[in-house]
Amino acid sequence: MIRRATRSGATAAATLCLLAAAAAGNAGAAPLQPGAIDYVALGDSAAAGPLLPDQDMSAPGCLRSRDNYPAVVAAALGATLTDVTCSSARTAHITDTRQGTFSGAVPPQLDALSPDTDLVTVTIGANDFNLFTTALSCTNPLPQPTGTSCRDKFTAGGRNHQRDMIRDWAPAWGAMLDKVRERAPHAEIAVVGYGTYLRPGGCPAQQPIWPQDADYLQSVMADANEAMAAEAARRGIRFIDIRQATSGHDICARPAQAHYAGLVPAEPAVPLHPTVLGMQAIGAHVADELR
Repeated sequence: MIRRATRSGATAAATLCLLAAAAAGNAGAAPLQPGAIDYVALGDSAAAGPLLPDQDMSAPGCLRSRDNYPAVVAAALGATLTDVTCSSARTAHITDTRQGTFSGAVPPQLDALSPDTDLVTVTIGANDFNLFTTALSCTNPLPQPTGTSCRDKFTAGGRNHQRDMIRDWAPAWGAMLDKVRERAPHAEIAVVGYGTYLRPGGCPAQQPIWPQDADYLQSVMADANEAMAAEAARRGIRFIDIRQATSGHDICARPAQAHYAGLVPAEPAVPLHPTVLGMQAIGAHVADELR
């Protein structure tokens, strides 16, 4: 339940609120009052919504939609949204590195946080382990055996190279959460994971990815979600898993039901990114988890 309390910290009521927040999984977060929520969204293109309608022209290089999942969450909770999500962002672009875009550099996303921030959502990481490049390497327009399996390439030598990359990245990602907490010590922080992009075995007749490679790609997302959930749990921070909410609405689904765009999108959206319908579904799920 999201409620906001006055942050005097001197009253017994405030103390009890802080204890309740800690028990709920966000130690130090003050309860929030619907309609009075200062909400900051951090993240990459999975949150920003590149090419989706009504792009935010305040930072055109970030390819950020005004109808992305943070906007859906804000509307559902009656929150005032500061959205600094930016396509192509990496973890360092949240903490201390300016991100270059075609319309100029944008400051580290952390700059949007303050002690008055009540709610923070974070979706970041896929660019750190080169998910989009990996996905493109998994495309095979011709049926087997013409082509190369990305699963075989990334698991050559008995090692899962993508899993190793995620393992090595996770501590720095966790350190990013520490910095978010430092900047927004009273906020409810929610990490929003990555969804279900491909069903088991994929759909090679519709999307040019062999079955074993479809399963491998989705396993990479599972590894990332598990690493993020573990780092968040170590810090008492909420992890919101959207895989079930997007299951059955992957790139194999009919366009009217798909939450993610296929490799050949059927509507304005970047391949393997949320559609308008996907942003609505993800936002609704996140808002429900935060209520």
